[in-house]
Amino acid sequence: MLSRRALLFFCAAFFASADQAGAQWSLDTETNLFYTDDVSLFSASRRLALMEDPTQPAVDVTGQGSDMVVEPQAELKRTFSSALGRTELSVKAQGFVFAINPIYNHGTFRFEIEQDLTRSLMLRVNYYYAPDLFLAHNTQRLTGVKADERVSSHIYSAHLEGRPTEDLSLRLLTRYGSRDYNAAFQNRDTTLWTVGPHVEWAAARWLDVTAGYHYERGLADGRNQPQAKDDVSYINHYLALGLMIKPMEDHAIFLGADYEHNIFTSTIVGDERRGQKEDIYQGELEYRRTLGPRAVITAGFQRSVRVSNISARSVPDNNTWLGLEYKF
Repeated sequence: MLSRRALLFFCAAFFASADQAGAQWSLDTETNLFYTDDVSLFSASRRLALMEDPTQPAVDVTGQGSDMVVEPQAELKRTFSSALGRTELSVKAQGFVFAINPIYNHGTFRFEIEQDLTRSLMLRVNYYYAPDLFLAHNTQRLTGVKADERVSSHIYSAHLEGRPTEDLSLRLLTRYGSRDYNAAFQNRDTTLWTVGPHVEWAAARWLDVTAGYHYERGLADGRNQPQAKDDVSYINHYLALGLMIKPMEDHAIFLGADYEHNIFTSTIVGDERRGQKEDIYQGELEYRRTLGPRAVITAGFQRSVRVSNISARSVPDNNTWLGLEYKF
């Protein structure tokens, strides 16, 4: 009910802004074509970023084969000024379409409000919705029966961002949300909250630096259902570093590194996650070529490795892509 009310409030604000004097529309679009060597980890790898949803649901089944994936996305923005200052409303839709494994097809939606509080302080509030994401054909711990595992994520976040200098931005992020599973895995329903600082620094004319840390706590219903022996509750530490290098005009190279440390907090005897942990290491390289004021082409490579002491496994995932960004 809260999600529906938040969505209705945003839509009312979005369309009511049409009457504001000086209001402006803009549309940012992007299309990427990916090759991935593990469809089961693709979604989690692509969202491992500061401004995305880096702490994805637990993934039990990996190694489900390679595929080509098309990612279309579009973000519609409306900006206007009022007595409160600059306000920007935006709606973003993103999809992933798999060529060989359509069961993994899914979409996400983000509804966001930015409000300038002063000349150097801004508040951003958004709602992120990822419905009915297929994770795996997984085994129920209580019955031993296999079933499709799906999850819908509802994430509310707020960012307070200040600019102490022209070259430096400091941001404090907070998130609260839920991951709601289908009936066969409803004991994994999880409530989560996150807090962490971000830094964006224009270190030189040719170098921009982004860094951040998140602390997240997730509490699953399974912690109160010992008979299921399937508590996916966790404590998560997430670190990210990004370097945007601009060696010459219209050319840029992005280097990114992400690290996650998941500590599973189950105390249930017989639960495979009791006393266990998982580390995720990810690196990214992307080349960006600006083609005038509206278009950018991209090419990139991303590799992540999940190291877990659950069954002592190490699972790699590699993604490559070509993309086009266009602003209207």
